[in-house]
This record gives sequence, C-alpha cells and structure tokens, in this order.
Amino acid sequence: MAAGETQLYAKVFNKLKCRSTPSLLDPLLGMGFPAHTALKALAATGRKTAEEASNWLHCHCNDPSLDDPIPQEYALFLCPTGPLLDKLQDFWRESRRQCAKNRAHEVFPHITLCDFFTCEDQKVECLYEALKRAGDRTLGAFPSAVPLVLHSSISYLGFFVDDSPADVIREFAVMFATEASILADCSVKPCTKQLHLTLAHKFYPHHQRTLEQLARAINPGHRCQWTAALYSRDMRFVHYQTLRVLFQYKPQNVDELTLSPGDYIFVDPTQQEEASEGWVIGISQRTGCRGFLPENYTERASECDTWVRHRTYTFSAAPDMSSRKDGEASSRRNGEPNPPSSSRSLSSLQSPQATIVRRSVLVVRHGERVDQIFGKSWLQQCTTPDGKYYRPDLNFPRSLPKRSRGIKDFENDPPLSSCGIFQSRMAGEALLDSGIRITSVFSSPALRCVQTAKHILGEFKLEKKVKIRVEPGIFEWTKWEAGKTTPTLMTLEEMKEADFNVSLDYRPAFPLASLLPAEGYDDYVHRCAVSMEQIVSTCPQDAGVILVVGHGSALDTCTRPLLGLPPRDCADFAQLVRKIPSLGMCFCEENKEEGKWELVNPPVKTLTHGSNSAFNWRNWIQGN
Repeated sequence: MAAGETQLYAKVFNKLKCRSTPSLLDPLLGMGFPAHTALKALAATGRKTAEEASNWLHCHCNDPSLDDPIPQEYALFLCPTGPLLDKLQDFWRESRRQCAKNRAHEVFPHITLCDFFTCEDQKVECLYEALKRAGDRTLGAFPSAVPLVLHSSISYLGFFVDDSPADVIREFAVMFATEASILADCSVKPCTKQLHLTLAHKFYPHHQRTLEQLARAINPGHRCQWTAALYSRDMRFVHYQTLRVLFQYKPQNVDELTLSPGDYIFVDPTQQEEASEGWVIGISQRTGCRGFLPENYTERASECDTWVRHRTYTFSAAPDMSSRKDGEASSRRNGEPNPPSSSRSLSSLQSPQATIVRRSVLVVRHGERVDQIFGKSWLQQCTTPDGKYYRPDLNFPRSLPKRSRGIKDFENDPPLSSCGIFQSRMAGEALLDSGIRITSVFSSPALRCVQTAKHILGEFKLEKKVKIRVEPGIFEWTKWEAGKTTPTLMTLEEMKEADFNVSLDYRPAFPLASLLPAEGYDDYVHRCAVSMEQIVSTCPQDAGVILVVGHGSALDTCTRPLLGLPPRDCADFAQLVRKIPSLGMCFCEENKEEGKWELVNPPVKTLTHGSNSAFNWRNWIQGN
C-alpha cells in the first residue's frame, strides 16, 4: 500500500475510540515492513500490539505466502462464562474420557452467530466497530438469563435456546452482519435458524445414553455472563489436520521443519505420498514454512487451537463499562472458553502389572523397519551391482534371510532395522520382567512382524517352544501398500528355512492368496474382526496372554471387535494409526463375569527415543 493510501486509511479511522490500525501500523512501517505485510501480521495476531505483529513478521521472513493477498476468515460466537462455563468444561472432559473424542471437542462451548466470512486486512478494524455498535443497540434488550433446553438425537446432543431470548440474540447477529457490510464491506451470513450450544456431535450411537447422563448434570440455570467473541482463522487450512508439537526437533536435512514445543503444524492428510513412515509433511503456523517432521513429536490438536480472538463484547446485567469496551483484545490462540491444560495425575500413569489373572490379548506393533529410516530406496543403498546384500550403515541388519525370488522381494516386505531388533528384544525383556505368561503367538505374515514376534519370544526363552502362527488376516490394509498388487511375502517354508519357528499346521482365517490389492476400508476391518474371532476361539480358555504382532493399524482394528465397538471413521482411523510408534501396545482382558473384554493398561511402559542422523567424518573434518 502506498504512503498516500496509508494516510487516507488513517483519516477514515482516526475517529474510532479503540486503538486504530494506523497507531499500530506506523511502528511497523518505521521498521521497514511493507504496508500490506504489516497489515497481514496485525490481522494474524489479533491486532494486540505492534511488537507481537513485528515478531510474527520476523518468524515469517521465509514464508513463501507472505506476499499473497489471502485474508483471514472471521466468525462471531456467543460464549458462556462463569459457573456455567465451568460445568460445560467438566462435561467436555468427562465426555471425552468416557466416550472418546467427537466433533464437539474441536471447538470451545459456544453458540454460533454467523458463518465464517472473509475481511480484507485493512478493514478488520471496522469489524470491531461493527461489533460495538451491534452490542450497544442490543444491550438493553439482551435477556438477563438465556434459557437452555436439552435436546438429544442419535448423533447430536446439545442445548437449544428458547424462542423469545433467541429472537433477541438473532437480532444481534443480524445487526452485526449489517454493520459489517456497511463498515467493512463484508458479506456476513447471520444464523437465523435454531440457536444451539452443541455438547456432542457425530458420536457413536452406543455412547448416547452415557452422554445424556453427563449432560443432565449440567444445570443450564447456572449464573452466566454471555460474551460475543470475534475469532479468526487461516482459511487455507480449514480442511487440514492440526498437530501440536510436544518436543523440540532440530532439522537433520534442509527439507525438515524446526519444531519447538507448543508450535502448531497444519497437515493435509491427502498430500502425504512423499512422506516416509513415521513422518508427515506439514506447514508451521509459527513460520509459514513447509517441510517434513517426525509425527511422534506431535499430538492431535483441536480445530480451534489455532484460532485468534480479536475483540469481545460482554452482555452484563450489572454496569461494567470496562467489560464492554471494544478495545478489549486477546491473542490467546485457544480463546478464553478453552479449559487450561492440566498436568497428568499420578493415577493416569501406567504401572506394570505383576501377574495376569485373566485371559488376555496383547496387540503389539512391529519394531522399526529399515525403510522407515532409509526411505523407499533403502534396497538400492544396500545392494551391490551383482545383486548381493551388504551393510552400508550399522542400522541395516547384519544379513537378510534367503528368498526364492531373490533380494528384490524385500523392497515391499522390509525387515527390521538393527534398532528395530533392539526395540523388540527390549520389549520382550520388559514383558518378561512384568510377570506375564505368553501362551500363544500370532503374527502378520510381514517379515518385520514375524521378526518382532521371534525376538520377543527369545527374551522368554520360548523361541523354540512356542510356534508363531502366521495369520494373513491381520496383515496391513492393502490400500496402503505400494503398487497395484499385494506384496510378495515369504512363504512358511522360507520362514522355516530362515530359522523362524512358525507353525505349518495352523489354518488361518484368511489364506495369503485371499489378500486383495487396494481393498476397501470396510473389507479390511471385517477381515481383522473375523481373524481376531478365530484367534481367540482357537486359544485355551485358561489365564494367559495371547500375543498378536501386527501393524500400527492392528492396535485399532484387532481390539475394537473384542471390545464390541464399531469400526472407527476411516479418516480418523488414518490419522490415529500414523501416530502409533514402534512396539506400541494395546492390552485387552477378558471379563468372564460380565461376558465382555476390557481395555486395560499394557503390562509394560512405552518405549520413546530420538533420532540419530547419518555422520560423515571426512566431510566434517574438511568442512571445519
């Protein structure tokens, strides 16, 4: 924006009572930032201070989209505060603990007043004035109490707002939309249908009764001040997954992201073809840069965690002029209604179990696979021109078992890395120390799974006594496998020759030849459910652990049938599985008294470790 435009902008808005954009814009222009990027930074940070906008610009100095004229999206919500909010937050926590996460957990408790809309960066200040004007006109008529009526259906649970007060709130939303159109030239669609405060949405039908019981504990008559809050979000990432960084990570390669705890990463689940297992491609909210990152350094965040709160207007029965000032600002990313993050209590920590007194199923993901570390071209890195295997790095295994069709078949059926073998042995040692008794072992036909099972049994000194029953029915979802054909896996005879103690007598639920390439999700979860039914039915009824070694997906698809749970939504399933680490475990115990299986703490704790990049001493000496 030219200097003349900036001066005109200042003239138009110098009558606004709140801090005007020019007062925040001038310091940024004085630092040498172009007007259009300075305005973009102010909009992205909620126009709190020039210093915060300046920090945003410094962080985004390498952001390839910095000069793109992409506005923020804005929405207006009516948010509860005080005792009612406390009760709603209790419901949020308990419903998630007892019934798992549903769509309502993505956003704080609120009543939506308008759909998301765009506003040019230089006109956002006008939205604040629109909010103030609409609030001032509605204040006298705003109800002292907003009556809420509980409504429940098979996929929705929430409070509906009664008609008369709802009319006043809808009128406020229409006023805001009108003022925003006049002052900021924005097209705002106010909510004119049934106003509601959602408690749960798109949950499993069998959770409905539990959710209703939790909702009845909320007294909608609790004292509450309602606050209209204006939020913004980055419109480019509306359909992305949001990850929160847990651990610091320093890039090992130029195409990787720098991670700091608390950063947010936007990930497009449909654009992950280039990422190796355990890695994702994402865009950092803090820097705007795109790159690879280790997914186990993150956790799934809520949709609203990256939203920015701009201004609020509080409807208060008691005179409280300070709470109504439109200059009230906040750049807290998750907004006031979000509950504070609480530290884990001691009771939630896993503790080893001394003995297993019930029949149990322990589902374990395989150890680290070699292509997870060295990429899809790992086989080319360890193959001589005449097709023989050699060890180019200590994390490559010492040797590979013989296969009738040669070394090429390892490309889509990779072995464990040296670290993967170590992980498997460490897990086996810990399981031995926990006091469990393994009575049966089942494994996916993938080499890495059979290897993991062998090394776990080795720590129990059972590798020669307990046979591994290979069950192709728990093999990975074939849609995720490379190529248009099912990978060529080792035969039982080849495994036997390679010193794997596999059973030649076991008749699997699904023979190897029955695996179809690119199968549908429903076919896959059905295959796993049928396989688990056979695995449990073929094992003795006495106390002991049935060890099932499979893939990350098996921790979900092989336990939910036992627990009587329906299959997870396909999109949620894909995101969940990507976060399961090597040797991740799920543990189910049979409760014969109640005729059901229960998910309990695994007998051992999880295994966490960092990465270790390649090192070339010669280049290091010459470079220094």
